[in-house]
Amino acid sequence: MDHPHHTTLAFDVYAYYMRDMTDALGFLISDVSRLMRRRFDERARLIGATRAQWKTLVALSRNEGINQGGLADLLEVEPITLCRMIDRLEESGLVERRRDPADRRAWQIFLTDASTPVLEQLRAHADTMFETAFDGLDTAGRTQLTAALERVRTNLTDMPKDAAHG
Repeated sequence: MDHPHHTTLAFDVYAYYMRDMTDALGFLISDVSRLMRRRFDERARLIGATRAQWKTLVALSRNEGINQGGLADLLEVEPITLCRMIDRLEESGLVERRRDPADRRAWQIFLTDASTPVLEQLRAHADTMFETAFDGLDTAGRTQLTAALERVRTNLTDMPKDAAHG
C-alpha cells in the first residue's frame, strides 16, 4: 500500500525540480541576451555606433515613418531621451524628421540614404555574430530554437496583464 505522503513527496520533488529548471532557464535566456548585446555592441562600435544608435536605426528600418512618441514607446525610452538621440542621428545625416501630416505637432522619423551602408554593416555584424552563436547547431536545431522562442514570445505577448501578477 502506498504511503499517503508519497504522492505529496513526489509532487514536492517535481515542483522543486521545475523551479530549479525555470530559474536556470530564466538565467540562461537572460545571459544569452546579455552576451549577444555585448558582442554586437563590440562590433557596432567598430563602425562608430552606440547601442542606442543601432537600436534606433534598426527600429526605424522596421517602422519607418513612425512618430517620435511611438518610437520612444517601441524602444522603451523616455521621449526626451529619444529626442536627443534623434537630434544626434539627424546631425549625422542618418535620419530626418518630417511633420506628421495628420498631426502638425508631431514629427515622423525617416531614414536617409546615408543610413543604408550603416544598416548594411550592422546587419553583416549581426549575421557574423549569429553564425558564431549558432555554431554546432544544424539547420533543424536552429529552426527548432527559433520556433520555440517565437512560441514563448507569443505566449508572453498574449498573456493577460492580470495573469502576470499571479
